[in-house]
Amino acid sequence: MSFDRSKPLEPVHICHSRTFKTSDDASADGSADFADRASMMEVRLQAQEDEITLLKSSLADALRKLRLHDQLLPLLKQQLIAVNPSAAGVLNQVCWTGSTRLSSSSAIDGIRSTTSQLSDSIVTNANGHIESPVSMTPRPRPATQDRSTQTEPALPGQDTGQKRVPLPKRAESLQLEDALPSGKPLVEGTLAKLHRVPGCEEEDKEEEEKGGGEQEKELSWTSSVEEPIQPTTIRCLQRDDCQDRSCSPEELASPSTSVRTSDSNLSSRSGPLSPIQEGEKKPLVRRNSEKLGNPEKQRKRLDKKAASSANLLSRSPSLDNRAKELVSGAGPPGSRRGTYSQEQSIKMFIRGRPITMYIPSNIQNYEDLKMEPPFERLELDWVYGYRGRDCRDNLYFLPSGEAVFFIACVVVLYHINNRTQRHYDKHTDCVRCLTLHPDKVRMASGQTAGVDKDGKPLHPCVHIWDSTTLVTLQQIGLGAFQRGVGCVAFSFADSGAFLCVIDDSNEHMLSVWDCNKGTRHAEVKNTNEAVFCVEFNSNDSTNIITCGKSHVYFWTLSAGQFTKKQGIFGKYKKPKFIQCFVFSLTGDVLTGDSEGNILTWGKSAADVKTLGKGAKETFQIMRQTRAHEGSVFTLCSLQGGAVLSGGGKDRKIIRWSADLAPERECEIPENYGAVRTISDVDGEELLVGTTRNAILRGTFSDGFVAIVQGHMDEMWGLATHPSQNIFITCGHDRQVCLWKTEEHKLDWCITLEEYGLCADFCPNGSVVSVGLSTGRWMVLDLLTREVVSESIDGNEQLSVMRYSPDGSFLAVGSHDNFIYIYNVTESGRRYTRFGKCNGHSSFITHLDWSKDGKYIMSNSGDYEILYWDVAAGCKLLRNRFESKDREWASYTCVLGFHVMGVWLEGSDGTDINALCRSHSERMVAVADDFCKVHLFQYPCPKPKAPSHKYEGHGSHVTNVCFTHSDSHLLSMGGKDTCILQWRVIRGGPGDSREKLASTSTSSPEPATS
Repeated sequence: MSFDRSKPLEPVHICHSRTFKTSDDASADGSADFADRASMMEVRLQAQEDEITLLKSSLADALRKLRLHDQLLPLLKQQLIAVNPSAAGVLNQVCWTGSTRLSSSSAIDGIRSTTSQLSDSIVTNANGHIESPVSMTPRPRPATQDRSTQTEPALPGQDTGQKRVPLPKRAESLQLEDALPSGKPLVEGTLAKLHRVPGCEEEDKEEEEKGGGEQEKELSWTSSVEEPIQPTTIRCLQRDDCQDRSCSPEELASPSTSVRTSDSNLSSRSGPLSPIQEGEKKPLVRRNSEKLGNPEKQRKRLDKKAASSANLLSRSPSLDNRAKELVSGAGPPGSRRGTYSQEQSIKMFIRGRPITMYIPSNIQNYEDLKMEPPFERLELDWVYGYRGRDCRDNLYFLPSGEAVFFIACVVVLYHINNRTQRHYDKHTDCVRCLTLHPDKVRMASGQTAGVDKDGKPLHPCVHIWDSTTLVTLQQIGLGAFQRGVGCVAFSFADSGAFLCVIDDSNEHMLSVWDCNKGTRHAEVKNTNEAVFCVEFNSNDSTNIITCGKSHVYFWTLSAGQFTKKQGIFGKYKKPKFIQCFVFSLTGDVLTGDSEGNILTWGKSAADVKTLGKGAKETFQIMRQTRAHEGSVFTLCSLQGGAVLSGGGKDRKIIRWSADLAPERECEIPENYGAVRTISDVDGEELLVGTTRNAILRGTFSDGFVAIVQGHMDEMWGLATHPSQNIFITCGHDRQVCLWKTEEHKLDWCITLEEYGLCADFCPNGSVVSVGLSTGRWMVLDLLTREVVSESIDGNEQLSVMRYSPDGSFLAVGSHDNFIYIYNVTESGRRYTRFGKCNGHSSFITHLDWSKDGKYIMSNSGDYEILYWDVAAGCKLLRNRFESKDREWASYTCVLGFHVMGVWLEGSDGTDINALCRSHSERMVAVADDFCKVHLFQYPCPKPKAPSHKYEGHGSHVTNVCFTHSDSHLLSMGGKDTCILQWRVIRGGPGDSREKLASTSTSSPEPATS
C-alpha cells in the first residue's frame, strides 16, 4: 500500500508526558537519618524493593485497564452499528484507508475521523484545555491475518486510490452523540451495564494510596441486562482514560478517543469487526465491583490517583537504573565493585557495604575517563633503621669502607665516611641473616617466608650477591626451606666453596650447599630447640658448630653424611642459652652464654677406662671465664688472636687477649641498649650494633656515637614539615623522633609516657602536635622540645591530628567515634575547645580540611564518609551531594571519589592503611597491608587504576607522606620498624608509554641509587 508523504499530517496534542527522575537524592539524603548505621543499607534496600513493588502494581493496573478497553471496543462498535447501521460501511472503509497501524481497538477512531468534520487541528483534552499541536509521522502497515493485528481489505466498489481523509489524533472531548445521525436518539431499551474487573478501580482510599496491589485477573463478561449505556457513560470513560498515567506518548498521539494502549505499544487483543442484528441486546456486567456512579466523582478519584502515582515516580529513579543498582549491589562479602548510575554518583562496595560517592561537576562523562600511571616514579633514596632487636651477626665492614646491615627487605651498604647508601633490594620478604664471604666481596643473605596478597605462601631462600655490583649471583634453596632462613655461614678453609644454612622449621634443618652450582650437598635434622649461630671451622670445612638454647653441637661432614657430637658441660652449670661463639688461634671454640661466661671448649681423648673400647673423643669445657653481668651477646675475633665481647645487661665492650685476659673495656650509653653485634673496622675503630636498633661507631678511647638510628617497635605517626625538609615519627616504642631528609639523620628524639599514634605540624612550622594511645595529646616546641600545651579527649586512643590550612583550628580524631575541634591561638601554643563532631558510628581513621578551612571530610572504621561544617558549629552535612565539588587542602582519607581507584578487587576495607596526595595534586601515594607502596595518578576515580608498585618494607606499611616540595616520599613500616625515603623522579607526557606500563603491571623493584 502506497503512502503519500507529501500530504501534511493533522497536528495532534498529547494529554501529558511522563518524566522519570534519575537522581538518587532522596535515598542519599535519607541515608544519614538512620541512627543505626549498621543496618542502614538493609533499610534502604527494603525501601527500594517496596517502591519497585508499587511501580509493578501500578503497571499491572494500567495493563488491566488497557485490556478492558481493548475488549470494550467491539461492544461499543456493535452499539454504534445497532444505532446507525450505515456506520458499518464507514468502519470498514476507515480500516482500509488508515495509514497507521489500525487494529480493532483503533477502529472507533476511524469512524470519528470519517464522520468528521468533527475535529480539526485543535483538540481539547478531558479537562477542556486546548493543547498545542504535535506533528507525528505515521508508519504504513499492510493488511495481515493475525487476529491481534488484523486489518480488512477494501470493500467491493471502493477505490483504493481515492483521496484519503487525514486522521485527526486523539480528540479527548469527542462524544458518542456526534457519531449518530442528526436527530436520531439512542435506542430505548438497549440495556447494558459495564462492570470492570477487580483491580481496575480503587476500592477505598487506602488501596488508592498504595497504588493498587490487586492480582491480575481475566476479564469476565456475563449477559445480564441492567441499564442502557448512556452517552454520559461513554464520556465518563473517556475522562477516566484521559486521567490514566500509564500510556506512552506514541499511544497518546494515536487516532483514538477513549481507548488506551499500554506503555509497550500493545496491539489490540480483539478480533475483526463482526456486525450484529439491529435491536439485539448485548449487556455487559463487571463482577465484584461497584457501579460507575457519578462521572465527576470518578474523575476526581482518578485525578487523585494520578497525582499519587506522579509523586511516587518523582521520588524514585527509573526502573532500569534501580534494577541495575540492586543487581550489582548483591556482591559477595569482601568484594569491591563500582557501579555507575545516571544521577552522577558511583557506588563502591567494601565487605558488602555500599559507599556512594558523587561525581564532581567538572567530570562530564565518567565512563570516558582513562586511568594511567603517573609520569612520576619513585627511587629508593635512604633507609632509616637497623634490625638489632632480634637478630645476631648482622653487621659487617667491607674493604670499600661500607658497613653492611639489613632492615625490612633491604640490605643496606652504608659508607661510613661519605654518608651514602646503596641498597640490595632483591629480597621479597624480611631479611633475617647475613654473612660475608672470605673474599670480602660476596655476601649471602637469607630471608623469611611470607605470603602474597592472596594468602599464598612465598618460599624463603638465600641470595648470594656481589657487594660491588649488587648483582645476584645465586639463589639457593628456593622451596627447600621452611618458614625462613635463620643462620648462614660460608666455609673458610676452601675459600668459601660451601654455604651452611639452618632454616626455621621445627627441626631446624642443617644443610650444606655448593655455592657455585647452587645444589644441596648434605642435610640433617638439627634440634627442636632454637638455634642462634652456625659456623664452619676456620681450618677444616668438614667441621661445623651450631649453638642455641641449652646446646652446642659439633658436626662432622663425611661423604654427604653428618655425625653429631654434643658438648658436655660436666661440672659446669649448664646455661640456658649459648648465644655466640668464635674460633681461637689454637682452634678451640669460645662460646658466650646467658650466664655472662666465656667457655673454652676442647677435644678430649676417649675415656677407654670408663667407657670401654667403644669410647670416642668428646668436646668438653676446658675453661670458664667470667666476662659480663648478664648475657654475652656477641664475640668478635681480631687479628693477633684478641677477642672482643659484648655484654647485655652491663652494655660493656671488653677486649680480651689471646689467653682471655681483659685488656680494655668501655660502656655504651644506656639509650642505645645492649650490645648485639660487633664488627672490626681497622683494629681500633669498631662498629657496634645494639638491641635498640642503633649502629655506633667509635673506639675505646674516644667513645661511641650513633651513625644509624631507628625506632624499636611498630610505628604509625608520620608528618612532614610545611616548609622545611624535616619530618616527625612516633610509635609504640614511646619515642617521638624528628628527622632531617637532606642530612639523612635523626635530629632529636624524646621518650613519652605513652606511645604515640599520630602527629601533625602546625602550618606556621613552630610546633607539632602528637596524639597518644590514652586519648591525651600534646604540643611540642620544635626548638626546645618542650611541651607547650597538653589536653585529653576521651579515654581511647587518638588516630589522627590535623590542623586547618590557616592554623586556626586543630581537629583530633579519636577511637571514641568523635572528632574534637580546637581553636588555635598564640602561634599554636594555646588551644581552647571549639566543638565536637558527633555522627560517626565507628572510630575515626582519617580526616582532611577543606581549602577554606570551614569543612572536614572524615572516614571511620565502618567505611563511612561524612562531611562536617565546622564554621556552623561542627554540623553534620546530611546531603553529601553538596560536597562533591569542594576542594580539600590535603587528601589523606582512603575513601573518597578521587581515590576510589586505589582499592583492589576483593579488598576487605583494611587493605589500605594510609594514602597521601602530593602538594601538586598530580599523584597519590598509598600504603597497603601487603608491604607495598603504590604511586597512582591523582585523581584516580575508576576501579583497577594502574600504578607504580614498590617493595622494600617487610611488614604492613602504616603511613606515607610527601615532603613539602614533593621532592621525596616517606613510607613507614609497621613491625619492620623501617622508614624508607623515596626520591620522586619527575616525568612528563613525552616519556615512553611502554616504559611506564611495564612498571605499573609487573610489581617492579625499586631502583638503586
